[in-house]
Amino acid sequence: MAQTKAVLTCALTGVLTDPSQHPVPVTPEQLAQEARRARDAGAAVVHVHFRNQEPGLGRLPTWDPLVAEATCQAILAEVPDLIINMSTGVVGPDLSGPLACLERVKPPLAALNAGSLNYLKLRSNHDWAWPPMLFDNPVEKIEAFEKVMKALGVVPECECFDTGIVRSAPMSAKRGMVPNPPHLSLVMGVDSGMPNRPAWLPLLLAEMLPCTHWQVIGIGREEVWPLHRACAELGGDLRTGLEDTFYLPDGTKATSNGQLVEALATIATEAGRAIASPAEARRILGLRAEG
Repeated sequence: MAQTKAVLTCALTGVLTDPSQHPVPVTPEQLAQEARRARDAGAAVVHVHFRNQEPGLGRLPTWDPLVAEATCQAILAEVPDLIINMSTGVVGPDLSGPLACLERVKPPLAALNAGSLNYLKLRSNHDWAWPPMLFDNPVEKIEAFEKVMKALGVVPECECFDTGIVRSAPMSAKRGMVPNPPHLSLVMGVDSGMPNRPAWLPLLLAEMLPCTHWQVIGIGREEVWPLHRACAELGGDLRTGLEDTFYLPDGTKATSNGQLVEALATIATEAGRAIASPAEARRILGLRAEG
């Protein structure tokens, strides 16, 4: 049965989106302002990436724990009840940066990339859009992250970019690597991963353990909105934000995260779903109490 209230997450800024080209927040103050806009529009969770604070380098990520702390403190000073979901995605075996940020911030929720993917995209002339990259998340890397998250009381949100990763998540849960049932995010729209196709959702749900908590992360343009609608109708939770898309359902470009969350909330309510407050979202997601 579909859960009564939908938890809305806003992914505020992303990893590498250039603030000189797109309206993404970079500084702790900007992220806090966008978090307020997202909360006012209905978001209970903000997914946070940390950005380099040196002049002219805001398009780049950072794993400086002091920047992570300043960012999260600014968000919570502006919107104390919001739930912070920290990114941990990193290429390669060196986990010291994200682990240091986890230990400094101790967020209630954090992304855990649950499997590897060849991260690919072609241009219209069939050249690579970027050099082919392996987003490597082997089992030992997942276990290392989960061990620290468990010790800190952080709930992992397993990000699944492909069907094989969705099918592997129950194995990780049964082995005690992640909670059982797990929290899954279906990342759809990456060119070399799962596509933005609503018809895939029932097939993916059939591969999950009973009572799995799940949401959709739709990457793309206005084509992500039918996917969000199908997710809401099937009982999943919903995420949008300037990390995932710049486009509103009518094809116009968003100028803030608040506009995107407002559109997502409209879709959820049209599907018969009430919107969860941050306090309700904490109970739904099984997170520790504030503070």
